[in-house]
Amino acid sequence: MLVAAAVCPCPPLLVPDVAAGAAPELDAARAACTDALGVLAAARPGRLVVVGPVQSAGPVAYPEGTRGSFRGFGVDLDVRLGRDAGASADQRLPYSLAVAAWLLERTGWSDAPVEGLGVGDRLEPERCGRIGRDLASRAERVALLVMGDASASRTLKAPGYLDERAAPFDAEAARALGTADVAALTALDTGLARELKASGRAPWQVLAGAAEGADLGGSLLYEDAPYGVGYLVAIWS
Repeated sequence: MLVAAAVCPCPPLLVPDVAAGAAPELDAARAACTDALGVLAAARPGRLVVVGPVQSAGPVAYPEGTRGSFRGFGVDLDVRLGRDAGASADQRLPYSLAVAAWLLERTGWSDAPVEGLGVGDRLEPERCGRIGRDLASRAERVALLVMGDASASRTLKAPGYLDERAAPFDAEAARALGTADVAALTALDTGLARELKASGRAPWQVLAGAAEGADLGGSLLYEDAPYGVGYLVAIWS
């Protein structure tokens, strides 16, 4: 059963070593993510599942101990998902889960075993919901750390350029995440999310499936669009 969830953005810029001189610009987002992980720890889960976007269709499982790195950004920084559990060295974390691993290491997570799951933007809402329900049934007390960004089309210099549909999409996603509105998250449009480059759509819908019947309340901790990309931090408990 799902007992708590934290929703965080997943840009590698969240990692100060990657952001370098621009690191202070996301200090508030980092602080909100730290607070959100504190809520997960307080829920005393028996298992933590980190869900994030991947380039493939997914779902792709990443066992505890899977390693990742930010060397692709010219930074000599490696991370590991949870404890060293002898995961295959051939499998590497996608950047969304590497950012999650960095957040967990930064906050000293040791409260429960951790596993990762990557989901692609082609997964339909119904499939995402089924995946979420399966995750919630894996242990008596399950927590989710859900990684993903809102639209990348909020300004002219955004990765997806300016799209007038982006701000309303992000506002609805923020409202749904802040109120734990399962139905509204499930109803987010797959095609529109893809056009707006909103990587959080599938992970958020996995959360919606996991939360069915859990009677959790939500709170929005952070909402902003630096660099023209919507970043949201929320907690469900």
